[in-house]
Amino acid sequence: MFLKSIDLSKHTNIRIGPKIDITIIEKGDIIPKEKYLIGGGANILVSNNPPPLMMLGKDFDYIKMDENSIMIGAATPTGKVLSFAKKNNLKGFEFFAKLPGTLGGMLAMNAGVKNYEIFNILEAINIEGEWKNKADIQYGYRYAKLEGIAYEATFEKEEGFNTKLLDELISLRKNQPKESSAGSFFKNPKDDYAARLIEACGLKGKQIGSMAWSSIHANFLVNLGEGTFEDALKLINLAKKEVQKKFNIDLEEEVKIL
Repeated sequence: MFLKSIDLSKHTNIRIGPKIDITIIEKGDIIPKEKYLIGGGANILVSNNPPPLMMLGKDFDYIKMDENSIMIGAATPTGKVLSFAKKNNLKGFEFFAKLPGTLGGMLAMNAGVKNYEIFNILEAINIEGEWKNKADIQYGYRYAKLEGIAYEATFEKEEGFNTKLLDELISLRKNQPKESSAGSFFKNPKDDYAARLIEACGLKGKQIGSMAWSSIHANFLVNLGEGTFEDALKLINLAKKEVQKKFNIDLEEEVKIL
């Protein structure tokens, strides 16, 4: 375990956050209970005064394979997993092309694209040294109650990487903004879409400072260059307020605000 100075305005995908010391966890370390774990910075929005933070180190960045299973460390980047699956003709990982960050972040929120979710292909997770089968973990749309820090996970080994599916999923990015963002900001309410609700409230393209609800996809909060946490929060609260007022729906954040 050691401290590392990390500039979160460069580490996070939305390009917001201070430069602070973050605790790096390696194998054998005791997990500090008072610190919040972050991964690759894909689905977080960090304030200037976040709680104490920690990250899994390089000990948790690996991919192993035997006859029946694939074992992946929680700090492994999604792009690395996708490349491995493609190289080894492994089925089920094609949707990783749409999702930045690390495996641990995907597990913590049951990340996915459309009908493809990480728990669909999951076998078990090593949570702080204890293995739990998927059936023993409560999970659903964009959430998973891991009750601890994921160290690694195993997946069933099945051949048949689907290049056509990969191309289809990559093409979905055409409907996503190019600016820095944390991805889809709100979870889709049951039988509806957060983007539709935000747009219906007249907020698509709405800008405060250098932050805006994207004019391409209304559920993407984008940083136009010099965005701040304060302006991001104003837009988040505005969207929640207007959607509640117009539709009586409480938008729930998919992105973690720290």
